Amino acid sequence: MCGIAGFLTSRPLTPAASGVLDRMLTTLHHRGPDGRGRFLEAAHGVALGHTRLSINDLAGGDQPLKTRDGELVLTTNGEFYDFKQYRASLMAEGDRFATRSDSEIALGLYRKHGLDFVHHLRGEFAFALYDRPRRRLLLVRDRFGIRPLFYHLRPDRLVYGSEVKALLAHPGVPRRLCPRAALNQLMQTMVPGSSAFAGIHALEPGQFLIAEPDGDSRLKVQTHRYWDLAFPPATAYATEPDAAAGIERVREALIRAIVLRLEADVPVGCYLSGGIDSCCILGLATGAMQSPVKAFTIAFDHQDYDESAIAREMARSMGADQELIRLRADDLYGENFIRTVRHAERTFYNTLGVAKLLMSRRVHECGYKTVITGEGSDELFAGYPAFRRDMYLHGLAHEPEGRRQEYQRQLEASNRVFQGAILADRPHTHPAWESLCGFTPSWIQPWIATLELARPLLHADVRDTLRDYDPVAAIAERIDGRRIAGRHPLDIAQYTWSKTQLEGQILNWGGDRVDMANSMESRPAFLDHHVAELACTIPPSLRIKNGVEKWVLREAVRGVLPETLYRREKFAFMAPPAHTDAAKRTQVSALIDRFLNPEAIEAAGLLDSGRIDRFLRDYRQDPDPVSLVRKDALLNHLLGLQILHEEFIRRPAPSAD
Repeated sequence: MCGIAGFLTSRPLTPAASGVLDRMLTTLHHRGPDGRGRFLEAAHGVALGHTRLSINDLAGGDQPLKTRDGELVLTTNGEFYDFKQYRASLMAEGDRFATRSDSEIALGLYRKHGLDFVHHLRGEFAFALYDRPRRRLLLVRDRFGIRPLFYHLRPDRLVYGSEVKALLAHPGVPRRLCPRAALNQLMQTMVPGSSAFAGIHALEPGQFLIAEPDGDSRLKVQTHRYWDLAFPPATAYATEPDAAAGIERVREALIRAIVLRLEADVPVGCYLSGGIDSCCILGLATGAMQSPVKAFTIAFDHQDYDESAIAREMARSMGADQELIRLRADDLYGENFIRTVRHAERTFYNTLGVAKLLMSRRVHECGYKTVITGEGSDELFAGYPAFRRDMYLHGLAHEPEGRRQEYQRQLEASNRVFQGAILADRPHTHPAWESLCGFTPSWIQPWIATLELARPLLHADVRDTLRDYDPVAAIAERIDGRRIAGRHPLDIAQYTWSKTQLEGQILNWGGDRVDMANSMESRPAFLDHHVAELACTIPPSLRIKNGVEKWVLREAVRGVLPETLYRREKFAFMAPPAHTDAAKRTQVSALIDRFLNPEAIEAAGLLDSGRIDRFLRDYRQDPDPVSLVRKDALLNHLLGLQILHEEFIRRPAPSAD
């Protein structure tokens, strides 16, 4: 795990380029505190930089990496698995390696396969590869967007980096928040490929970008999608699927993915909550390691949100060395909240991101640089309550009406605490989503409701600018309708979530950005693309069976789960919202006083001070728990917008190039 940054220009680099690259890399020190490397080719306008977190080949894996003839140059963030097999195969064909690093296989595979080399890469990665003879820069991001990669494009210049803060250290990149992105953040869901900042784009998951000179003053830039989730047509599923075969295939694929992610030259731990996902990761990793595994668990100070008791039961059953991180109100707000926004570079609706930032800090303090995590399981095996709701509403036409209604009643009752954020308290529809999907997915409905509260809070000038902008439709427009046409409703719900919330939320402020804030690499085994491709072939009736979510996964890993966990319904892993106790209300009030006062609001220019004041008065007087969950989420986003302005816009810009 590392950080990458650099730029490509159509003209030769100026003498200032070296200093600019150094400033960009300095912003990424947390991603790579173990080393820093650079490659500059001034005549051809190329600058590649790397900050290193050493995981494999601790002594000899410094980057940039080059082929023996110097024709290819590589800077990588992330991990390639199966690298030993590829090294052996490439060496048998005459290739030679300068290091023992997993990253170096990308050079050999590119030389052998050209652009098709991306199909051979397995893991979580974002990297820059420069082909010197072709003067071609290639940026590649992994299939799910586990590792971040951003870019800014002008006709004569491409600037890129693992995080936005690296781009903002370049004097040619604008330092402005995007009004459209601000509104999307307030409703929780970003438009795929966007960022919170004007003119800065995210390379989308499963894409690569090619940049090369186009004459003396321009660059030619193209993006290509090399992978995507592929659910079969609804008619392709067997009427009576072979459950036993599906269970065995899931078990084998997941074990393989976990074993590969235990490969490292440093100790590997596990994140452990009270959910099936992380618990089965710990159980299968324990079997593979044949020794106790270090497990890290968050404990919250509110019984409705705390899963630590179940996690302790799992840790005891596996003989794990468990580290319990107990978090209270003063941990989740204040400077920790601000630091989380700074690293996430976007807003968030729940302080779970703050909690995970604090957990990664404890992992680092315990001497660990990498952990295996359970992210992706809910996306692939239909774990979220919203997926179950869509299954019951749209995907069980063959079931008796009474049974479907009973499933829904059970779902609403068991997820009451999350209504307003994870589940909408009443139905919402949107024509763009109805046209795209045939229904409005349940996962976006609570955020449509939040948008109704959020839009009026914008500054009048911003409201006027955005009067014709529909953020809900903008998200739908970025979904490839060919991928969901004729698909089962559950597949449609899972696909659309995965193209939006997985990359923009789960893997951002719930994953890489808060882990790497403390120089710690997370490895989500479920997001191995071989596991994902298999999961797409598992019939919906085995993902949710008899009202039980993730049924096929439960059966596949039943042998490592305590009985109480095997039978437990999916419980969303969230931190207690601010309204749940007086201590949290006090802590969030301090943030409100600092960032939502009239002077701060006026300085940022995004929000209306008077309307924010009325919103806060209503929030403090609101007795309705569902309304409060929604307003808590919106309040976190409002604070986040103001913090983004304070952290990234008000600070002095770099000197001119």
